[in-house]
Amino acid sequence: MSRIGKIPISIPKGLKVSLQETHVAVEGPKGKLSLPVPYGVRLEQKDGQVHVTRLSDAKQHRSNHGTVHRLLENMITGVMEGHTRELEIQGVGFRAQMQGKKLVMNLGFSHQVEYEPPQDVTVTVPKPTSIVVQGADAASVGQTAARIRQFKPPEPYKGKGIRYTGETVRRKQGKSVIK
Repeated sequence: MSRIGKIPISIPKGLKVSLQETHVAVEGPKGKLSLPVPYGVRLEQKDGQVHVTRLSDAKQHRSNHGTVHRLLENMITGVMEGHTRELEIQGVGFRAQMQGKKLVMNLGFSHQVEYEPPQDVTVTVPKPTSIVVQGADAASVGQTAARIRQFKPPEPYKGKGIRYTGETVRRKQGKSVIK
């Protein structure tokens, strides 16, 4: 049995969970999320907890067991507290700013890079060199942060570009002149 899957998920107060045969919906103060439940995984709600079980020991059922458990936990965390990814920009003249709902970045190109985030994700720029991505859905927050980072990933020689806060970039040694 999956070690992750057999741990019951506690439901905090102020959270509404509706379980059905084919999907589960979670509603909280930060929003509403739903998840399709694959065949072979069953969800039961008892005593303020959700129990995830599987119907058999088939390989696909075992795989889905822990995955559904973790996705449900992420949904509960997202609608209660929200998920956050922080990015930092490094490089001379590199900066970001919000213009309405668009994120506008100067990244050393001949033009400004504009990005409009999805509806369920909030992007803020507290400083010109930092970007904060927030939302209820962990997957869309992570995907939005990855798309923003993709405009100018950190390069290995000087380390210039957009990186996650706390990310270390492996640096390469440049050319050396032999005399």
